[in-house]
Amino acid sequence: MLRFLTSGESHGKGLTAIVEGFPSNLKIEEEYINKHLARRQMGYGRGGRMKIETDKAEILSGVRFQKTMGAPVTLFVKNSDWENWTDEMASGKPKGKFEKISIPRPGHADLVGVSKYDLNDIRNSIERSSARETAARVAVGSMARRFLEEFGITVGSYVENIGGVYSKEKYSDKLFNEVSPKFNAWNLSEKSDKSSVRVLDQNHEDRIVRKIKAAKKNGDTLGGTFYVVASGVPAGLGSFIQYDTKLSSAIAHDMMSINAVKGVEIGTGFETANNPGSISHDEIIINNGVISRKSNRAGGIEGGMSTGLPVIVRVAMKPIATLMSPIGAIDLSTMKNVTSRRERSDFTAVPACAVIGESMLAWTIAKAMLDKFGGDSMSEIKDNYKSYTSKLQKRLTKNFRK
Repeated sequence: MLRFLTSGESHGKGLTAIVEGFPSNLKIEEEYINKHLARRQMGYGRGGRMKIETDKAEILSGVRFQKTMGAPVTLFVKNSDWENWTDEMASGKPKGKFEKISIPRPGHADLVGVSKYDLNDIRNSIERSSARETAARVAVGSMARRFLEEFGITVGSYVENIGGVYSKEKYSDKLFNEVSPKFNAWNLSEKSDKSSVRVLDQNHEDRIVRKIKAAKKNGDTLGGTFYVVASGVPAGLGSFIQYDTKLSSAIAHDMMSINAVKGVEIGTGFETANNPGSISHDEIIINNGVISRKSNRAGGIEGGMSTGLPVIVRVAMKPIATLMSPIGAIDLSTMKNVTSRRERSDFTAVPACAVIGESMLAWTIAKAMLDKFGGDSMSEIKDNYKSYTSKLQKRLTKNFRK
């Protein structure tokens, strides 16, 4: 079983992740993880925290000479800002007076968090519910990404819109209608990473930047949507046998677990509800002697299982809850109406969220790969994978010609 656990607070000493289930002899380097951690910090519209932090992962256990040993892997990402919070976030007795927060922010975990956990200081809710935790997830997801690369599986993303500003060209149409075995999802990221807001054309970037500047001026925040795509995924991951074995269910679960994500679509998603079946479904064809599809509106998943085409996921992120021009709330210490509390934050984090989405999709697919081809070492898993994929087409045609 592949699983991970994260620990740590936004302004604590750092974030720790323990990852269990990766086979032995998977090559992994801190520099590789740090490359993707740096990508998470990208994007016009980020706040002051990104000027303080330069995220780097330290591998504390489970890796020797740049290869996994089959044991749990411990990753640690230091919080540089901890130096400014040593008294306020001390694990021992407080050394002096500190601010006790009593005004919750609408849209955040503040109010429900203190209610659920019987807390008398919203700071305790803020610290763990903060999106700072996603740095640990990107570190974990980078291990999953590295594992998938051994099988020719790549993951990429791009931002579709921020604040309702869309490109004049609908790039998703190419994903759904152009089926090519040479498609590499990482190319999407290579191109979008060149943009300050991770979009695919300059005109679109300029219009979004203007929108963000206006939001900054008004003390407001913006959400948006992005696509995450995985290419090279073999057919047959997931299952229709039980509700909790469907690959689509796992993807939706893991994407919805990302802070501020409020919606997930696979393939053309909600658009299919407006179209007849003759338009929604992908015709099955023979392409160079191999069974394929004429299009990929299903987003690479049918019946809860991967089809062998790219897995396409569209994700919606809400605007960040912390506003520099706050809206109404109540002060829990007086139970009177007030304006919400300010907390250092971003104006938009959609570009960063797309990178986090890459990490979570990589994790979901890596888990499905190990469920199907599992073994204790990379060589064993590769043998299992090769045996399955090399015989898949032959086995299918043979069974129906008996």
